[in-house]
Amino acid sequence: MVYQALYREWRSQTFDEMVGQQMITQTLKNAIIQDKVSHAYLFTGPRGTGKTSAAKVFAKAINCQHSVDGEPCNECPDCIGITEGRVNDVIEIDAASNNGVEEIRDIRDKVKYAPTQVTYKVYIIDEVHMLSTGAFNALLKTLEEPPKHVVFILATTEPHKIPATIISRTQRFDFKRIGLEDIVDHLQRILDKKEIAYDAAAVKIIARSAEGGMRDALSILDQALSFSEDELTVNDALEVTGSLTNDIMDRYLGHCLHNEPEEALEVLNQLLKEGKESNRIVENLLLYCRDLLVYKQAPAVLEKQVGLLTDGFKQLSSELSVERLYELINQFNDTQKEIRFSHQPTVFLEVMTVKQATLHRPQVSTEVLSSNAESHADVELLMDKINQLEKEVSYLKEHGVTTAQEGQKQAAPSKKAKASTYRIPTEQVYQVLEKAKKDQLLAVKGAWEELLQFLTVTQRAMIKASEPVAASDDNLIIAFEYEILCQKASQDEELTLAIKHGFERLLRYSPNLISVPKEQWSELRQSFIAQMNSGESGQDAPVAASDPVVDEAKELFGSFATIIED
Repeated sequence: MVYQALYREWRSQTFDEMVGQQMITQTLKNAIIQDKVSHAYLFTGPRGTGKTSAAKVFAKAINCQHSVDGEPCNECPDCIGITEGRVNDVIEIDAASNNGVEEIRDIRDKVKYAPTQVTYKVYIIDEVHMLSTGAFNALLKTLEEPPKHVVFILATTEPHKIPATIISRTQRFDFKRIGLEDIVDHLQRILDKKEIAYDAAAVKIIARSAEGGMRDALSILDQALSFSEDELTVNDALEVTGSLTNDIMDRYLGHCLHNEPEEALEVLNQLLKEGKESNRIVENLLLYCRDLLVYKQAPAVLEKQVGLLTDGFKQLSSELSVERLYELINQFNDTQKEIRFSHQPTVFLEVMTVKQATLHRPQVSTEVLSSNAESHADVELLMDKINQLEKEVSYLKEHGVTTAQEGQKQAAPSKKAKASTYRIPTEQVYQVLEKAKKDQLLAVKGAWEELLQFLTVTQRAMIKASEPVAASDDNLIIAFEYEILCQKASQDEELTLAIKHGFERLLRYSPNLISVPKEQWSELRQSFIAQMNSGESGQDAPVAASDPVVDEAKELFGSFATIIED
C-alpha cells in the first residue's frame, strides 16, 4: 500500500475528532440537528487549524441519511463517496488557481441545477481571498439569492481581503490556533495507536514548533519519525525542528549573565556552524527566557506545560533577576524584528550577543523603566525654561537700547556673556545646498512622522521641535526651533544613529546629519544664494557662522561697533 502522510491519514472525519475548535463544531452540529443550515459559511483562521476538514465533515453531515446528533455516519455510500471525492455534487475549488471571472460564472450557471447524488450541492472554495474583484462581483449575486439546494463554504487565512459585501452574506466562524496541550495530546494518541515509543519532551518540542497548527504538527512528527530509528527522542525532535538544546541555551545565557562576550560569541558561532537559522535561534532564546520568567513566578504552571526541568534551567533561573529577564526578552524581541527585514541577520545576532554580555547593570530594567518616565518630564521642564528665556530676550530687545546707549562698555560684555557656544558648520551647509535635491527633501518630509517609531521618548521630543530643510544624496540638514536642542542633537550619537537607521529602513537613505538653529536657517540660505549670484563657489564661503549677538550689536551701535575675535 502506498504510504500516506500523517496529516492525511489522521484527517478529522467527524466533528468530535476535530481538536481545539469545540465552539465551532458544536454550533455546526446544532444547526444540522435543528435543520437551520445556512446557504453560505465563511471559515477563517490560521493555516492547519481545521477549516477545510470542517467543511468536508459539514458537507457529509448535511447529506448523510443516517446522521446522529449532527455527525455523519461515515459508513453510508454518500459519506464514503464524499470522503473519497467521488460525489460530483460536493465540489472543492482552489481559488488561488481558479480566481478569474469565468470560473465563478461557470459556478453561477451550474448552481441552478439540482444535485444528482445527494441532498445538497456543496461548493467548498479554499483560499477565497485570492479571487479577483470581478470574480467576487460575479459571486455576490449567487450568494445573495442562492437556490435552496446549494450551500457555499468559503475558507480563507486572510479575511481582511474579502469584500464586506461577501462577508455580510455569510455566517462567519473564526478558527483559533490550537492550544499546546491539545496538540500534545493528539500527537501522543497517534503515537500510541501506531505503537511507536517516544519521549514526552520530544512531543512537546514538536508541538511548540507547530505554533498552533495541527497540520504543521503532524508534518513535523512525520518527518521526525522518518529521521528517528526505533524511538522518537528529544535529539530527533531538536534536529528536525532546528530548535536549540536546553544545555546550549543555558551556556549562552550564562555567559551573557557573567559578562563573557567572547564565550557567548563562541556558542553563537557553534550554533550557526551547525546550520541553525538565525530567526530560530532568537525565537528559542525568547521562549526560553519566557519559561525562566514564568518559572520564577509560577513554577508549578511551567512544570505542567514543559514537564521535566533540567538542573541547569533551575540554576539559571535562580541567578537571573526578573529585571534582567525583562531586558533579555525585550532585546530578543527587537532583534527578531530586525532580522525579519535584514539581509545580514548574523550581524544583528552578534551585536545582540555583545550587548547582552557587556552589561554591568543588574537592575537596568528598573532604572530604564523609571528613567523613561522621568525623561519626558525633564524635556517638558527644559521647554518651560526655554520659553521663559525667550520672554526675557524679547523684553531685553524692547528695553535694552537705553541701557546700551548709556553704557557702551558695559553693554557688550553683558550680552557677550549670553552668546551661544554652538558654531554652525557653515561650509558643510553650503556644500549640501550646492547638491540639494527637491525630490529627496520631499521624500524625507513624507517619512518624517513615520521616523518617530524608531526613536525613544526623549529622542522623539527633540525631533518634534525640528524639521528637515535641505537634503542631498549624502547629507540632510535639520533645523531646530531651539538652539540648545540643536547643540544637544549635534552631540547625540545615539540620536544620529537612530535617525540614519530609520531612514535606511524607510527610504534606503543613510544621510550624514547637520543641525542648524531654525532662526538662522533663512540667513544661511540667503547668504548662499547671494554668493551663488555673485559667482562665488561654496568652497570659498566663510567658515565662521554669523553670531546673533554680534548682529544685534551692529544694529544698535552702527559704525561705533568694533568686533574683536577672542
